[in-house]
Amino acid sequence: IELGEIEAVISQYPGVRETVVIVREDELGSKRLVAYIVAQPQPLLSIDELRRFLENTLPNYMVPSAFVMLEALPLTPNGKLDRRALPAADTRLEFEAAFIAPQTTSEKQLADIWAQVLGLEKVGVNDNFFALGGDSILSLQIISKANQAGLHLTPKQMFQYQTIAQLAAVVGTSNESMTEQGLVTGSVPLTPIQHWFFAQNLPDAHHWNQSLFLEVRQPLDPVLLEEVVRLLLRHHDVLRLRFTQDEKGWQAMFSPPSEEIPLTRFDFSHLSSQEQETAIATAADNIQASLNLSTGPLLRVAYFDLGTKRLSRLLLVIHHLVVDGVSWRILVEDFQTAYEQISQSQKIQLPFKTTSFKQWSERLQEYAHSPALYSEIDYWQKTVKSITPLPTDYPGGENTNATARTISVSLSSQETQALLQDVSAVYRTQINDVLLAALVQTFAQWTGKSSLLINLEGHGREELFEKIDLSRTVGWFTSIFPVLLDLEKANNPGEVLLAIKEQLRNIPQRGIGYSVLRYLSDDQEITNALHLHSQPEVVFNYLGQLDQVLPESSLFKLTQEYAGIEQSLQGRRTHLLELNGSISQGRLQMNWTYSENLHRRSTIEELAQGFLSALRAIIAHSQSSDAIGFTPSDFAEFQQSQWNQSDLDAIAAVIRGMS
Repeated sequence: IELGEIEAVISQYPGVRETVVIVREDELGSKRLVAYIVAQPQPLLSIDELRRFLENTLPNYMVPSAFVMLEALPLTPNGKLDRRALPAADTRLEFEAAFIAPQTTSEKQLADIWAQVLGLEKVGVNDNFFALGGDSILSLQIISKANQAGLHLTPKQMFQYQTIAQLAAVVGTSNESMTEQGLVTGSVPLTPIQHWFFAQNLPDAHHWNQSLFLEVRQPLDPVLLEEVVRLLLRHHDVLRLRFTQDEKGWQAMFSPPSEEIPLTRFDFSHLSSQEQETAIATAADNIQASLNLSTGPLLRVAYFDLGTKRLSRLLLVIHHLVVDGVSWRILVEDFQTAYEQISQSQKIQLPFKTTSFKQWSERLQEYAHSPALYSEIDYWQKTVKSITPLPTDYPGGENTNATARTISVSLSSQETQALLQDVSAVYRTQINDVLLAALVQTFAQWTGKSSLLINLEGHGREELFEKIDLSRTVGWFTSIFPVLLDLEKANNPGEVLLAIKEQLRNIPQRGIGYSVLRYLSDDQEITNALHLHSQPEVVFNYLGQLDQVLPESSLFKLTQEYAGIEQSLQGRRTHLLELNGSISQGRLQMNWTYSENLHRRSTIEELAQGFLSALRAIIAHSQSSDAIGFTPSDFAEFQQSQWNQSDLDAIAAVIRGMS
């Protein structure tokens, strides 16, 4: 890539007489492209329109951050361009001035949605979704809200067109994936993640839940609350699933709506604060253990009235077989919408249903026999080759839920913002890239091995089929798949990040095919091959930004109070180490769960602190003056020939040398 290539494109724009592009370093040490332009007398040149032209013509990394208008380019006595005489540009102010407000109806709608989901005051048409801190989970919320506004988007478009201007140009105005809005009934095939669950043969499969404990900012009417729960059970069919076991294995079927509503009101207003805490804990434990896979319910709601001096609490407990992290965002939004409408004597009007869980499951059964999926077999077989076991402090210890302990560590809000925005802007990464780059470095120091095989969890709502929209579908869609991470020959945090980023980009279809092959394929040879290999001992899951789940205007507020034991203590843990990350109150928090029968607390604490140190090193490197880097996946839509990483490293070195 040469600066002359950018100059050639700028020169094509009407009104440009001469131009030169250079790399300048601003006051903060950041390097930016600056374009100097001599304009024709006519037509009048608009910098905003020129910028938009370049964004539609060049990849984002080649669009200058600043444009400086000159009457003439400075020349040496020999008549050559005098680069040293080019005036300095305040690229920081120029970059801020480059904010372009949305103009068209679609741009305004999308900008409002982005601002709402990302928690920002305003979004310009040229702002990049991932550079603003967006991720794949938030992209699903964008799609959902856009569809409700009459703008049809797909997950692929969110990744392919990352600015408002680009997205507005391709957005559809009708949703061809509109699904049946009535009750879903009958049997439904198990999805891969449900097969995975039942393959654990847990001693108490009924007790394996997810829950949400909320502080209620105003008293709720129990009668209206019951009506809301009744509506949610009808609207989100998966909450009425029942699971039974016969000689063929586990079967799933939708039950009809029941007159019995799984809502319980507890009046603890007469108790002291300490007595209330004890009473809530006892009730929560009982509720967590009360779900039944075959007879139901798989959802229970509890309302705790704590009197006039304390805000009430609302506990929602759902079996994990029918809910995941994305689903909770949908359910909380619908819960609040329905309650506000009914409390104001309005007819409850929830957003239209998207593709049913049943239809998705049936399509996966077909996909399991497709040639496209079979082409992935070699990739997965190479990935799951035998691994070296992780070190343990107490070899042979029993790994049960009863022995599980968790250590939590977190970054500051400033570090988290840099993680979400600064690193992404420099390396064109997503947050999972950064977290996993830090993880593999941490484990390399512990084990002495340069590679690490982990199980990675994804949201699983991949764009496999046309006219399928899962943006507002409740259910358990999670995909779990093995990923082999390798430091390769990386010498600094930036090189590590680029290596891990590219390894993640090379995973076919974001990993969903592995579990489809393993659990749904009729080819016994394939399923056996994937079953017999050693399984990763570490599982990693990034749950997303939780601050946007409940905005300040919500009826509810997340509370960290005790909500009962979500999983039976008799259950066996599937991994040695479980890492769960999320962003709450503006701070990244990582939970490291281990068994005290296998590891000392000090061992895990050292790993957790090492992980934070690795993250901080990546953040610091992204803010350094020589932080620039590309990987082949950045050029998937622009390159005519396949560049390898060595080619791109050489290009980056040339750009650095031009400053």
